[in-house]
Amino acid sequence: MTFSSTPRLKPTNWHSLVLFAIAFWFSSSVLIDFLIMPGLFVSGMMSQDNFGTAGYSLFWLFNRVELLCGAIVLTGLLVLRHQRDEMGVLVSGTRSRWSLELAAVLLGIALIYTYLLTPTMSALGMPLDLFQPQEVPAGMNQMHALYWVLEGVKLMASGLLLRLCYGDLQAADR
Repeated sequence: MTFSSTPRLKPTNWHSLVLFAIAFWFSSSVLIDFLIMPGLFVSGMMSQDNFGTAGYSLFWLFNRVELLCGAIVLTGLLVLRHQRDEMGVLVSGTRSRWSLELAAVLLGIALIYTYLLTPTMSALGMPLDLFQPQEVPAGMNQMHALYWVLEGVKLMASGLLLRLCYGDLQAADR
């Protein structure tokens, strides 16, 4: 019996990692936007005294997952762009300039959510006087509109990026 003292590491399959991160991010965004949040709204979350705290806790966690996915996608696309193989930059969707720009936009949206929009919306929704009836603050509607505009851009950009990456996967199989 002989044992090797040097570990043999398999190279990271960046294409699969990027494709998984985009698909996970896209599907979790759709799940939270069109299933979880409407369910909480219909169940009366907005009328509860501590909806700001509950919303902040939920989005604090989800925003960190979005930052992680955005960092993985951008890093993976940068690595793929600089790897040399049979699919050149002009042929490959993941190596195109568009994919890097889309990934940067997605990461930028995640940063806006994490450090600007979620804390501001939560501060507007926090009850400061427990004895007064709670109503939706005036600025909350503008924040929701901004959120949905950014969410629409995020879903379109991640869908396009998913299409570019999946197209490369199909081309590699031929």
